[in-house]
Amino acid sequence: MTTLNAITLSVIQAALQQACDEMDLTFSRAAFSPVIAEANDRSDGIYSAADGSLIAQGSQGLPVFVGVMQYSTRTVIEMIADGRCLPPEEGDIYIVNDPYLGGTHLMDVRFVMPLYRAGRIFCWLSNTGHWPDIGGSVPGGFSASATAVEQEGLRLPPVKLFKKGVLDREIHAIISSNIRVADQRIGDIKAQAAALLVGQDRVNEILDRYGDETVSEAIAELRRRAADQMRAHIAAIPDGTYRSKAFVDSDGVVNEPLTIALAVEKTTDRLTFDFTGSSKPCAGPMNSVLATTLSSVYLAMRHIFPDVPISAGAFEPLVVNTPEDTFLDAHYPRPVSGCAAEVSQRIAEAVFAAMVQALPEKVTAAPAGSSGNFALGGSDPLRGRDYVMYQISGGGYGGNAGHDGLSNGCSTIGISKSPPVEIMEQAFPVLYRHYALREGSGGAGKHRGGFGLAYEVELLRGEARASFVMDHGRFGPQGVLGGGDGAVNEVTVFRDGEAHVPPHLSKEQDIPLKAGDRVRVATPGGGGYGDPAERSPEPIRRDVEMGYYTLEQAERLFGTSYR
Repeated sequence: MTTLNAITLSVIQAALQQACDEMDLTFSRAAFSPVIAEANDRSDGIYSAADGSLIAQGSQGLPVFVGVMQYSTRTVIEMIADGRCLPPEEGDIYIVNDPYLGGTHLMDVRFVMPLYRAGRIFCWLSNTGHWPDIGGSVPGGFSASATAVEQEGLRLPPVKLFKKGVLDREIHAIISSNIRVADQRIGDIKAQAAALLVGQDRVNEILDRYGDETVSEAIAELRRRAADQMRAHIAAIPDGTYRSKAFVDSDGVVNEPLTIALAVEKTTDRLTFDFTGSSKPCAGPMNSVLATTLSSVYLAMRHIFPDVPISAGAFEPLVVNTPEDTFLDAHYPRPVSGCAAEVSQRIAEAVFAAMVQALPEKVTAAPAGSSGNFALGGSDPLRGRDYVMYQISGGGYGGNAGHDGLSNGCSTIGISKSPPVEIMEQAFPVLYRHYALREGSGGAGKHRGGFGLAYEVELLRGEARASFVMDHGRFGPQGVLGGGDGAVNEVTVFRDGEAHVPPHLSKEQDIPLKAGDRVRVATPGGGGYGDPAERSPEPIRRDVEMGYYTLEQAERLFGTSYR
């Protein structure tokens, strides 16, 4: 007999959410790496004991991990069931980063822990953290010209890193022997494990207060309601098929664009996503594993319908046909370092471009859609130690029916923010010579796109190697309903005073730098929404006064004189 009612259901829902939020906060506060501690490139969640389906996820976690951790947790459960990995005991924590086992790229390392009640598993707690390095051919793991996953770093199947609560030193030694700056990873490892332990305490408190049966009933009811709410939103969309395309600059090896072709069919209360016609599997690291492709669709729909609670139920009305024989369904040994940070955002862009036709009042023009992955690895002679610096950066969001796009927003796939300049300069031998909005980068429209970011960083001492895996260097973020595209991504490396632009524009690896050399990055602006001629004169004048556009740019983009 349970005591579930509307109030109890709401309180349990909030309590599960709070448990995940506390895991997120613990992870960030305890981590050593700025990419986790400052940029919050991580996520935590609670998953079903039966099949790993999503129960709750932290509100400050990366949306791209919503689907991914569901599939990686499910894979652990399946591998335990068929004997491919050791069965769990209380206190065990599995580590896995294999992208083909429900993952993303190798740098996203997942921990999975069973939560026991009375000798049985009640649920699983999982989290993901972006490690600054996982080995491979280049510091930071973003090998722009990798042709096999082994070149990207150490690949781990599910193995027990913690056994009955104790770190397995042999497994840890294997990991440490294969990654750069290994002595710093122990801080991130302990932070990641601590987050799960906090989650365990909080979930146990919820279960002790309301009872296992009542909480289980609430979880099932929340899943059902999330599915019903998503179906209700979909039912309001006009029946039909909505088509779009998005493009990846190149795969980093073959200097030709990759196409994402999407057809979204709406029937009654279901959406079917079909990527037939997309490019074949590619030679370079811009392949996407299936879990990332699915999660990219889910997060795009979360952007459109943010009121639907995060639960596996929200995904039930979304049917994604497996994109076989395309670069959106990668299998071993295809390289995948660009899938989570870049290809996922092109998939989301394709969803936005299709759905804006059906829901012009709800969907925006394309956002910047690049995480701006810039990795710098070298040795600091002053401190006598090696380092790997990982920089992510924001860009402009697309305009929408109600207002202009956000400037320097985080990537489409997450809440990650650029680490503070002061932290980066303190941790690494660099100086940021410039860090500001990228003026003029927003696409023109009735509601213009937001502006990207422009920064320039100088290496102060020693030698280093720079690598980039970005996108939107060839094509700017798409404008919609007559709006203009946002400005393209631009990367320039200055060595000995000479400017070098990567042949692939947004991708290159292993660029040698020495003291005094500089890297300049200008991230994309968002696409414009609606006909630029319909934009009111007053906001255009204000943009000119603020220096966002020059007078000449404003007259060219919006089609009239403001002198």
